Amino acid sequence: MTDSDLLTMLRADLQNPPGLLNDYLDFLIKSAKEQIEEKGITLDSSAVKDSHLVVMYASWLYRKRNTNDGMPRMLQYALHSRLIDEKGEVNKA
Repeated sequence: MTDSDLLTMLRADLQNPPGLLNDYLDFLIKSAKEQIEEKGITLDSSAVKDSHLVVMYASWLYRKRNTNDGMPRMLQYALHSRLIDEKGEVNKA
């Protein structure tokens, strides 16, 4: 998926009308990708699972600015599961 597709999905998740906060949401998508990759995950832009992970992470980044809550358990689990999937594939080869 392209960054434009991810932005559309993120706006839907946040119930944000098109055009509002586009630059900030684009920044959050890029930041989410970088932070996920820093955890050792190689993102595949054609995989729906990875696109969903980026949107979930960017959504959390947006919401935590008001609440300063820790990372939700579902996001922790998704990141952990994705990392295990990737590293398990490397070890099988």
